[in-house]
Order: sequence, then C-alpha cells, then structure tokens
Amino acid sequence: MTKKMILSIAIILFVVCIGGYIGFRYLNVKNNNRSKVVPTLYLHGWGASGNSTNNMIAYAEKHDRAKKVLKAIVSKKGSVRFIGRWAKKDKHPIVQVIFKDNKENNYLTTSKWFKNVVYLLKERYRIRSFNAVAHSMGNLTLMYYELDYGRNKNLPQLRKEVNIAGHFNGIVGIDDKINQNKLLKNGKPEFLDKYYRYQLAHRQNFPKGQVDILNIFGNLEDGSNSDGKVTRVSARSLKYLLHDRYRSYQEIEIRGPHAQHSKLHENNQVNKIVGDFLWNQG
Repeated sequence: MTKKMILSIAIILFVVCIGGYIGFRYLNVKNNNRSKVVPTLYLHGWGASGNSTNNMIAYAEKHDRAKKVLKAIVSKKGSVRFIGRWAKKDKHPIVQVIFKDNKENNYLTTSKWFKNVVYLLKERYRIRSFNAVAHSMGNLTLMYYELDYGRNKNLPQLRKEVNIAGHFNGIVGIDDKINQNKLLKNGKPEFLDKYYRYQLAHRQNFPKGQVDILNIFGNLEDGSNSDGKVTRVSARSLKYLLHDRYRSYQEIEIRGPHAQHSKLHENNQVNKIVGDFLWNQG
C-alpha cells in the first residue's frame, strides 16, 4: 500500500469520525432540548445539604405535579455533575442544587458556582429561563448571581424567585441584633451591613421588570421579631433593595413556633404558598 493510499484512507476515516461526532452531538442536543419548559432550581442554606430541600420538593411532587429530574452536585472547586433523568413529559421539572462545600460564605464564589449550574443546564438541555427557590444562605447566592450575571443574555433568565428566610441585611449573632434595626418610612433599613451595601451598590444589575418575587420570612412571636436567626427587618430589606427592579413583589410572614429558621423549609403552609406562586397561578 502506497503512502498516498494510506493518507487517503486516514483522511476518509477522519472525515467519517468528525461527521459521526457532529451527528451524535446534534441528536444529543435535539433529544435533550427542554427549551419550552421552565425548571425550578432549589438552593439550600449554610451547612445544609439536599436534606433541607427534600421536604419542599416532596410536597411539590405530591401536590403540584412537579418532579425532581436532576441533582446538580457542585464540587468544592465549582465543577458540576448531574444525577438523574429529565424526561420531555415532565411539566414542572425541579433541579436540586447541592454544594459539597456547604460552608463557603463568599457569595461571589458561590454565585459563580451557581452560574456553572445554570450554564451547564443551558448547554445540556437548552433551557432559556428558570425559577429559583432559596433558603437562608441560598438567598444571597441567588442574589449575588443576579447582580453579577443576571443581565447576561447568553445565560438563561430568572423568571420567578422564592426567598425563604433570607438574611439580606444581617444575621442575628453575627452582624445583626434582635430589635436593633428598623425600616425607615421609605423602606430603607436604618443600619446596613457590608453585604447589603454591596447589593445596593450593584442593584442596577438586577434585570429590570423581569422577575416575580415571593419573599417568605418567619416571626416566632416571642418578642424577637425574627425566626431566631433572621430578623423581619433583615428579610424585608429585600423590597427596598430591589424597588423598581422587580416585575412583582409580595411578602408573606409565617408566625409561631413553626416559623423558626430551619423549620420554614419543613412547613407545609410554606410549601403550599410556594407551589401556588410557582405553578398554580392563573
């Protein structure tokens, strides 16, 4: 066999392999295209895991025709892998986001990790938009994501945002005290922690007129005006932060013993409110 024949065969094999690869990628993208549905991403809080969102997801599966289709496991370095199967018939798909480093409190870092999840969902499933449900620290991860990447039209766009026990302006025992702060007449908090100041400085990056927000917070009714970790003022500081940016905004206060910080994600009153907001309106 001459060198010319060997070269010709090599070129043919190369072209066949490239064509096969392109065909495989085309079919894979076509089969995985979920651009017509809006997944809901659940984010847990500091020191937590999938256990903290399991109850909410189970309720949504039982009562709201939702289904957990994927777990998005985020490594300590921010890489993402999916576990599960997302079928085309799934009407209200849920993606449970789990951070292996669940005590990272640099929100510029965690928001970048979350961006990796959103980007991979776009690349693998062609999603165009998403909803999000966040508890505790997950709220700041989501907020920083929106302030850093929310206006990037090359990424899927946030449509509905559920904030549960969000410490937008301080955590009791760290940078906030019981009954120390208050909202002024214009809704602005009297005292601003460093995270809130950062958010205010970047609020114009939040996509305007696009996101519907549901802000749920707890009041133990024990005189603390808090859920034990997050004060009503800290949670309600969200409204001033995003005034004139959101599409719609509503606050719901949960009261009594079951309004404790960690019990809010185990509370069926909360679960029903969340399901109605995400999937059962109009």
